[in-house]
Amino acid sequence: MIDFEPKYITFDMHGTLIRWQIKDMTRKLLADTVPAELMDEFLKSFAWQRLDEVLGPWKPFPDVIHDSLRKTLERYNLPYRKSDSQAIVDAVPTWGPYPEVPAALRALASRYPLVILSNASDEQVMSNVEKLEAPFHAVYTAEQAQAYKPRYQAFEYMFNQLNCGPEDVLHISASPRYDLMVCNDLGIKNKVHVNRGFEPSTPGYNYYEVNLLSQVPPLLGI
Repeated sequence: MIDFEPKYITFDMHGTLIRWQIKDMTRKLLADTVPAELMDEFLKSFAWQRLDEVLGPWKPFPDVIHDSLRKTLERYNLPYRKSDSQAIVDAVPTWGPYPEVPAALRALASRYPLVILSNASDEQVMSNVEKLEAPFHAVYTAEQAQAYKPRYQAFEYMFNQLNCGPEDVLHISASPRYDLMVCNDLGIKNKVHVNRGFEPSTPGYNYYEVNLLSQVPPLLGI
């Protein structure tokens, strides 16, 4: 059980609530470009390139995807087609939730205000949020904060908008690297890792770990 009554439950969205399909999509798009024996290694490199791209000054979300794919392909001396990265950009707003998510969110919303802090753009974010079929108190984006997670500025923007501090929230994410490590650094003591298999667990960062969002309401006595 989580012995804590948060003022807000805050969430990462893509990969945590929304099924993150970029790996499977990239595998299909680049099947004619990336040799099969390199594909798994390439996909890991593409994932970490996206992380590197968001650590600098804010730039539009489409540019993050375009630049990440281009640089990763260049690393392997493979040709880049902007149509491939544009297909990913266009697809992201169409993705919906993991099966258990809407009901779990509605259960949590029966007691707590829910907040999203997403690396999405303003243009795309509400298309994904609407598919969650649950009420949210607020939805904040990297575009509004002018910074992507895991930069402190993204979280500090959320705290300022909510007029609260790290001690007031329970943060839930599927990503230690983008969310939970920096949450720990900022003093968010109460956090949950929804382990979707994207990254290895890092228990030293003091979070609860579950495999499905539906396991979170019982932790709060709901």
